[in-house]
Amino acid sequence: MGKYDAIINLPHHQSKKRKHMSMTERAAQFGAFKALRGHEDALMETARHTDKKPELDEYTKARLNNRLVFLADHLRDAPEISITYFKPDDVKQGGAYITVTGSVKRIKELERMLVLGDQTEVPIEDILEIESELLDAAEEL
Repeated sequence: MGKYDAIINLPHHQSKKRKHMSMTERAAQFGAFKALRGHEDALMETARHTDKKPELDEYTKARLNNRLVFLADHLRDAPEISITYFKPDDVKQGGAYITVTGSVKRIKELERMLVLGDQTEVPIEDILEIESELLDAAEEL
């Protein structure tokens, strides 16, 4: 005879004073006592994708430099450009490719920042590509 044979087949007790709780209601009672608080957030952060910053070849660096020099010489025209740059992630290694469009307001040479008309600042060393009809037309000449 087993240890619990005398009680194993007895009916489950149900209170006559309180209403029966659903499984969801019972689980909610213990939700505040999660042993691994923040664990799910940590898993989501680990799973979040980041890209690796690319290394630009010398040709691409020279082309970007020429485009920046041209833009610096034509700031009074407030040329409209699209810049693709690499934004490092604040939390983990890697980052994301960002593309912004706007008119060039100024180039901060000491801080090495390109400033657009909407005050967006793009670090020059993170720029991967600069697109503009004005630049394309100038390169054709």
